[in-house]
Amino acid sequence: MSTPVRERPAPEKADGRVSGGLLDPRQLIRALPDALRKLNPVTLRRNPVMLVVEAGAAFSTVLAVLGPSLFAWAVVVWLWLTVVFANLAEAVAEGRGKAQAATLRRARTGTRARRLTSRAPAEWDVVAAPDLRQGDLVVVEAGEVIPGDGDVVEGIASVDESAITGESAPVIRESGGDRSAVTGGTRVLSDRIIVKITQRPGESFIDRMIALVEGADRQKTPNEIALNILLAALTVIFLVATATMQPLAIYSRSVNPGGPDSLALTGDGVTGVVLVSLLVCLIPTTIGALLSAIGIAGMDRLVQRNVLAMSGRAVEAAGDVSTLLLDKTGTITLGNRQAAGFVPVAGVGEQDLAEAAQLSSLADETPEGRSIVVFAKQRYGLREREVHGARWVRFTARTRMSGVDLGDRQIRKGAATAVMTWVREAGGHPADEVGHIVDGISASGGTPLVVAEKGRVLGVIHLKDVVKQGMRERFAAMRRMGIRTVMITGDNPLTARAIADEAGVDDFLAEATPEDKLALIRKEQEGGRLVAMTGDGTNDAPALAQSDVGVAMNTGTSAAKEAGNMVDLDSDPTKLIEIVEIGKQLLITRGALTTFSIANDVAKYFAIIPAMFAAVYPGLDTLNVMRLASPQSAVLSAVIFNALIIVALIPLALRGVRYRPSSAAKLLSRNLYVYGLGGIVAPFIGIKLIDLIVQFLPGMS
Repeated sequence: MSTPVRERPAPEKADGRVSGGLLDPRQLIRALPDALRKLNPVTLRRNPVMLVVEAGAAFSTVLAVLGPSLFAWAVVVWLWLTVVFANLAEAVAEGRGKAQAATLRRARTGTRARRLTSRAPAEWDVVAAPDLRQGDLVVVEAGEVIPGDGDVVEGIASVDESAITGESAPVIRESGGDRSAVTGGTRVLSDRIIVKITQRPGESFIDRMIALVEGADRQKTPNEIALNILLAALTVIFLVATATMQPLAIYSRSVNPGGPDSLALTGDGVTGVVLVSLLVCLIPTTIGALLSAIGIAGMDRLVQRNVLAMSGRAVEAAGDVSTLLLDKTGTITLGNRQAAGFVPVAGVGEQDLAEAAQLSSLADETPEGRSIVVFAKQRYGLREREVHGARWVRFTARTRMSGVDLGDRQIRKGAATAVMTWVREAGGHPADEVGHIVDGISASGGTPLVVAEKGRVLGVIHLKDVVKQGMRERFAAMRRMGIRTVMITGDNPLTARAIADEAGVDDFLAEATPEDKLALIRKEQEGGRLVAMTGDGTNDAPALAQSDVGVAMNTGTSAAKEAGNMVDLDSDPTKLIEIVEIGKQLLITRGALTTFSIANDVAKYFAIIPAMFAAVYPGLDTLNVMRLASPQSAVLSAVIFNALIIVALIPLALRGVRYRPSSAAKLLSRNLYVYGLGGIVAPFIGIKLIDLIVQFLPGMS
């Protein structure tokens, strides 16, 4: 038998995110080398807009060398800065997760495993964690790090998952059931487990998380591809339009010989620099520079909330979701039924019923039993007491009752059928009134528990599955966004309807089976809707795989996590609503900055075109609404503004446009008003202010 494995210390909490602002100087300094490396045309070819800008900057550099002037070199410097600033936006977005990735990588590479070669007797060999293969069995004891993703096939242990989730509270993992999945890089705190490895080499949870937070090999989403095609088309159109500018100016000179030169005809290399400046200012450089950063930042916002998305496509799909499937227990309701009222039968006072209910619940250790004791204390002032000489009857699933024998008093509390049977066996006859009370509580969505003493029924306890605070408001917000919410529950239709009405969901699926969930998802998708749901068990895997956004709980089985396209490390089912909001924020941010960029280009047209051709076509001077100092200062001011606006918008691209639940029409109107109008106004103000400074430079008058 091999010797025990010595492990390195557990990785610290992966909190390597930037604590300062979005443009924290330290963050910019760390990202600058990556931004410079991205100047490689091979890397930049993924962004056709910025590739054109870089080609223009290189061409302008050659022209400035051949015909040097302060104006030409100033333009060249700002053209290169435009490309660097665009790369910086992407580098900053990627850099926000690199410290976390480094910590996760140490957790992966610093672990060794005891791989079982024989279970009886137990024998193993020691291998590096990356050498493990799917199906290997490994032994992990207290103090050791779990070497890879897998399922517990033997034993039970307390596991510290803080390296992955950031939460210090340990969790229980055991063989069988829906809490058998373990993640590589987490640490066993107690006991001993045998884990069956389910990952393939290089595809572990940590590997995928590292790729996510680093933005490495990030695949473009369908929406990004479509927008890139649009931006490339606009770039080609403006490229053709710009290329015709000088022939047009030459023709104008032939028609009007002896007229003054325009910037399109100076001939000393300035013409080419000005034409490149025109092209760079008119193509959608702003959104071209920020598009990748917006996508990476959207993924990062999910990571900040401990959600791992397997692809950007899943995040976008979350933004387009129109149907949410939500489990009742733990998502819409608290999950533990709690006492909400005591209903006595005729001739019994509420105080007497409360006292009997509390006494009969003192031996009930279930959450329901504890809530009855607390409710009697809070509502009726009954304190827990020390009872001497009592024989306690503890609650069991078989008897479905709890109670106490105290001298001549025999008190029982439990399910209606069980307590009624006990009353009849004691020689009593439950009144018809009890049945009506029980049916009424069931119809309202509650759970009735009957309280009896000897041969008579005292009354009924109303247990209520409490809807979480604020859920009705959140569902109302979903409705305003055009999202339909469906509650899934195993309750009977009567109880399900009552809870659905209280929570404010649009529809419900009662007595749901895995087949019912799958059928519901397919029905919704046939209507053209995108569906999101959560799940944690193996029986949820088919529905998670079928849904457009399937969020698996980290505490769930490996089958569920493989089937879904997102994993919630906190295992909080209500987080599905936040995921949808993050997805919508991503789409809104991309749309808003695209609107701003295109509007921005329209405004810059009024700065450069008059500067280039006003001398040839005096009528164009009416378009010079900014009254810029000179054609040279106008061109340089526009180029400088074009570069600086990218830096100014990096925080917005990373943080995202503020999301407010509203209809698509209202969102479109807001975008057009705020970002469309703002995109037109901002250049007029910015270029004019820069011009006031630039005009004092030599050669700009």
